[in-house]
Parts: sequence; structure tokens; C-alpha cells
Amino acid sequence: MKQLLQDARSGELAVAEVPAPQVLPGCALVRTAVSLVSAGTERASAEFARKSLIEKAKARPDLVRDVVAKIQRDGASATFDAVRSRLSQPQTLGYSSAGTVVAVGDGVFDIRVGDRVACAGAGHAVHGEFACVPRLLVARIPESANVSFEEAAFATVGAICLHGIRTADIALGEIVAVIGLGLLGQIAVQLLRVAGCRVLGMDPVESRAKLAIQNGADAASIAERDFRDLCFQKTGGVGVDAVLITAETVMSGPVNLAAEVARDRATIVAVGTVGMELERKLYYEKELTFRISRSYGPGRYDAAYEQKGRDYPIGHVRWTETRNMQAFLQFITDRKLGLDSLITHRFPIDEARHAYDLILGRRGEPFLGVLLTYAGHRSSRELKVATNIRDIELSHRKAVEQGNVGLAVLGAGAFAQNTLLPALKEIPGISFIGVCNATGARSRSAVEKFGFSYCSPGEDELLRDPGINAVLIATRHHLHAGQVLGALSAHKAVFCEKPLCLTESELASIVRAMAAEERRPANVPLLMAGFNRRFAPMAQELKEFVAQIHEPLSMNYRVNAGYIPVDHWVNDPEIGGGRILGEVCHYVDFLSFLAGTAPVEVRGEVIGNPGHYSMDNIVATLKFANGTLGTISYMANGDKSSSKERLEVFGGGSAAVLEDFRRLELVRNGRKTISRARWKQDKGHRAEMRAFAEAVCGKIPPPIPFEEIVGSTLATLRLQNACQTGEPLRVCPGEFISWALRESDDAVDVRAAKKSASC
Repeated sequence: MKQLLQDARSGELAVAEVPAPQVLPGCALVRTAVSLVSAGTERASAEFARKSLIEKAKARPDLVRDVVAKIQRDGASATFDAVRSRLSQPQTLGYSSAGTVVAVGDGVFDIRVGDRVACAGAGHAVHGEFACVPRLLVARIPESANVSFEEAAFATVGAICLHGIRTADIALGEIVAVIGLGLLGQIAVQLLRVAGCRVLGMDPVESRAKLAIQNGADAASIAERDFRDLCFQKTGGVGVDAVLITAETVMSGPVNLAAEVARDRATIVAVGTVGMELERKLYYEKELTFRISRSYGPGRYDAAYEQKGRDYPIGHVRWTETRNMQAFLQFITDRKLGLDSLITHRFPIDEARHAYDLILGRRGEPFLGVLLTYAGHRSSRELKVATNIRDIELSHRKAVEQGNVGLAVLGAGAFAQNTLLPALKEIPGISFIGVCNATGARSRSAVEKFGFSYCSPGEDELLRDPGINAVLIATRHHLHAGQVLGALSAHKAVFCEKPLCLTESELASIVRAMAAEERRPANVPLLMAGFNRRFAPMAQELKEFVAQIHEPLSMNYRVNAGYIPVDHWVNDPEIGGGRILGEVCHYVDFLSFLAGTAPVEVRGEVIGNPGHYSMDNIVATLKFANGTLGTISYMANGDKSSSKERLEVFGGGSAAVLEDFRRLELVRNGRKTISRARWKQDKGHRAEMRAFAEAVCGKIPPPIPFEEIVGSTLATLRLQNACQTGEPLRVCPGEFISWALRESDDAVDVRAAKKSASC
């Protein structure tokens, strides 16, 4: 499909051919008919992208602080690589569109194929021929209505205006001022008239002021002095009841002009992005209320609402963002709004760059509503044509020579593109065949950076490709187990970035899948989890050192993980599984590697939570069969600029300290040996990828024995449970594997598994 993308480094725009997005659970796949270009939000994004690095730094000092902290923690080289990779990712544009539903994901029951809908959301309602949109960001166009796709494409912007009006608590018959008569202001004027209000407008562009009057404003002005006089004249010298600021400017003039024209104890709402240096005297003397309207309405930025489809009960939240969109569409249906007068330009998607030249002022033309149209759109009666979504071939499919690796990648996010794929690119004998990501733009980016033959809208095509013999999985955590099982059933070698799975039942299914593969004649199945630290050069040196100690070890691992918001996807128990499963698994595996065996018991305590954290400040204790003890202090409440990891190992009259994989100190018999990383820390990703490639080619056995992967994963799953209950839990990987092989997939019961696996 065709999609508009922006280069984050230069700001250049391109209409690229990318795979259509996958149809995700809880979402609708929509074939776009029309999308609206936001003159405010998208112009600001385009202008920021065109800034130099120095100008970007001045505009976003918060990002500069993050970069400085990363340099202090990880070094300049690693930070430079991360920033460069971030800037190389294409940016998707657009957040308001309309089209026809061509497919629905699991869990969507009230939207059907063929429905005409309006769509919302940055990253969802993009400027592209197809869009995968969460259910609660989709509003059905009334079936009996003669509403065009062009009108419906305004629904998101209309919801923004509706929410701004509701935020101001405007009542029937009140006099409302609207400062800024661009697209938002013009729609707000019409909605206020529908609500029975008298409206006074202000905009320095005369044509916009005149259009506002045509659309229902009682009066409008182009000069601030005249606007003040107008507001007091129309209100008998009292001032307006409320002010909506729908302007787009870094200056604070609009917020202070609003205070001047408002009556005593009036409400002022900033709907557009404006400067907010409020003059205290103006606001204090009238005791004004200043509010900021947050986008489309309640539900915005709430992942549970937008991504998981958990609606708010109408009795508690009458006007959510979805219901605001539906209300706006109903106004159009009832012909209470006139949007045709707001449409000034239409461009086919192939000419999208001209639309941005327009809103950036390069064409010198006045504009309001700028639409992108998609000629390939079909009516609901022609959906068979519309749903012919295909792979995007970018080169001839590579023939994989005997003994080489034909690679497929599921998930082309930042970690895959910044870390795993560059490491694989350095290894001879690897053919990058196919890539699949939830969004086509990321797939296309991976193809161009690493030379894949094609990108696919779904993983099934990759698993069926006979030229692919290895699959790398780097998707979000909740997808890992299903994709591992799919790849194993397709008889592919599998590398799964940690965690391997999120539940013991999933782990049991993987155990059975590996056993099934082992029963195939002349087959050595390969499954490797992304426990990279054991492959680091300093880890190997430390392993050799402790192997000479013939008594139990004491190991203390301190991790300054840093804070991430509670609502981050990693902390979501259904998607990320939490930081214990997502990150602490690394340290469980590394201590198991050094101990030479899996833990037999785990216990964990969570530090008192003031509501700021998400079970990510823990102290864990691991007991091993050989008497070794390990502790993991995993903390999110420290300063990120401090070093992240420090491991201390004691035993047999020896001591070792591994500091952030940059410095290793080994002490024995009074002699101290110190190793330092030359350029930057090496956490083992390159060695890990090389070992996987060699194992695929049959040159070496599986780099991590499957029993060790099960042991580390099971110990981490039990550790999370122990942190929740405060009770120690036994871990016996051998017993767990035996239990899993006795059970069928349909009979998996985690409680029974725990009972059976008790040592």
C-alpha cells in the first residue's frame, strides 16, 4: 500500500510502498478513502523534523537531558548509535480519516466488514491506503446517512472541538469568544451555534473572519483592539461567558487577550497549542478559570481504553472520545454543520508532499481543510478487490545456499534494528529474506537498512517460505509464545528475544512443541532465548574464573534499572508481563549460568510502593542445588545517570566484580586482574547472534541447552509469583518438563503444574 512517511532526521516526505498493517485483536482494518491533514499538529511535526540537531536540542531540552544521562551510563558511542538509529526510523503522519472496514480482529463484534467509519489516533488513522485502528478509535457512520467520506474525515477534529466546548462547561444562551478561526475555530463556531450560543470570533486573517460570520458567528474581528471592543459591546460591558482558544502559536498573546475579554469568573479553555505565560493580574482580579482541553475527550492517552477497548460506563463518563466522534457524525447527518466551505484543497496521496508545502507556507496560498484522497478505495460491494493485500517485493528472493541461514524477522522495532540485526549483518552466510512488523513503515525501514528481499503484512507467509530456515522473534512479549510455537511447527530454528513466554502454561506448550520436533527423523530442533549476557566477553572470563572455585558462591547483582511509567506497555501484565518477566529474567539466567545450574528455590520482596512504581523495586534471593546463593536487587527508584549493573561474586578465597560490562576485576591469592572495555560495553549481543547462526548451520550444538532456557524462564515466572505472595517457591525444571510432556495442551492447569513441579 502507499503511505506517507517522514524522515525524522531531515524532515523530508515520501510516499512509500509498504505492507498493509496487520489486523490486530481488538482492531479494525480500514481501507482509507479520505484523510485530513492537520494544519496545526502536522505542521508543527514537520517543522520540528526539519530542524538541525542543535535546533532540535533547543526545542526539546528534556530529550537532551535523557541523552546526557545515557552518555554517562552507557558511553558516547552507544548513545550515538541509539540516537542515530532513532532518527533513522520513518515517522508516520496523520490522525483523522474515514474509509471502509475490510477486516476485523478478534474481540470486535459491533463493527462489520463493509461498515463506513471515521477513524482517529496518531499512529492509527495514518495517511495511508490501509489503517489498523483500535475499536474505540473507530466511529461508525450512520448507515442511513448521506455523509460523505470527506465530511467523515473531519470527525477527529470535530471531537477535539466538542471536547473543548464541554471542558468550558458552556450553557445554552451564553456568549462565547473563539480566538483563532482556523479549521478548529471554524468548526467550534458552528458547534457553538448548534448549542444555542452567541459566538464572537477573532483571527488576523480577514478571509477567515468573514467565513466565521458565514458559518454562524454573530461578529468577528481581525484586530485585538477591535475584538476587545466587540466583546464588551455585545455583552453590555460585562465580558464573554467563556473563551475557546483555537489558535496555534508559541506566543502568549491569545491567553492574555482571552483574560481581557472574559467576564468575572469566566472559563478560558486552550484547545490549540499556544504559549501559556499568563499575566497573573488579569486572571487574579477576575478569578478566571484556565483549562487545557486534552485532545478528543476522556479515554485519550489511556492504553486500557484506546488499545484494549475497555470503554467507560456511560453513566459515569457520558462523553468519551468515541462518543464525541459519534456525536459529531450525527450533527453532519442532521445537516446542522456545513463542512464543504471548510475544504480548500484536495490532493491524491501520490501528491501528499504538495499538501505539506501548502501548510508549511511554501505555496503562499490560504488554506483551511486539506484532504488527501485515495483513488484505490472501493465501495463495500467491491471489497474483494480492496482486500487484496500482498507482500512488498523489494528485490529478487535470495537463494539460500546449503549450510547458510535464510532469516525471517518478526518484529522490526527499535531493539531489533538497533542491536540484533546489525549484529547479524556482520556475520557471513546470512540471507535476510523476509520481515514482518505490525506497521508497514517499520517493515519497509528494516528492508532498506538490512537488505531483506521482501516485507510481509503477516507472519504466515514467512513461516511458509521454504527459503527461510530461521526465525528471529522481537515482537512485544505477549506474542512470543504463540510465534515460537508457530515457527517450531513450521520446522524453523527460532531465536526469541526474552522473555520466552508470560505464563507457565505457555512454557509447557513450548516444551511439548520442542519434544515433537525432536521426534522428527534426523532433526535437531533449535530454540534460543535472548539471554545475551552469558555471551559477553567479560561474562566468559568471569565464568572461567569461578569454574576454578570448588565451593558454593555468593553472588550479589545490583541493577539500577531506572523508572518507566506505570502505564508503559512493559508494565502491562497482559502485554509486557511486567519488568520481572521482561528484564529480571536476564539476571536470573546470568546467575544460573555462573552457578552452573538452575535455581531450586526463589523468593522475592517488593519495596513499599507509594503508587509511583509497578512492582519494579524488588530484592530476590535465588538458592541453587550446589549451595550457591544469589541476590538480585532490581531498582527503578535510582538515578539513571548512575551505572546500571554491578555484580559481585565471592567464594573459595576469591572475589570478582563486574561493573556494567565495562570493567571486570578478578582477585585471587592477593593478585588482582582488571579488564576494561576498549570502546564501549559489550553485553554479548554480537556473540549471541553469531552462536545462533552457527547453530542453525549445524556447526555447533544449541548455544543454550533447552533445559537451561526452561530453568531460567520457570525460575523467573516463579519469582514473579513469589514477589506477589511473599512466599518462597521451589523450582525444578526437570520435574516441570516431565509434567508438561504428560499433559495435553487442552489440559494445562498452572496450579497443577506447580504442584507437580514441587521438589
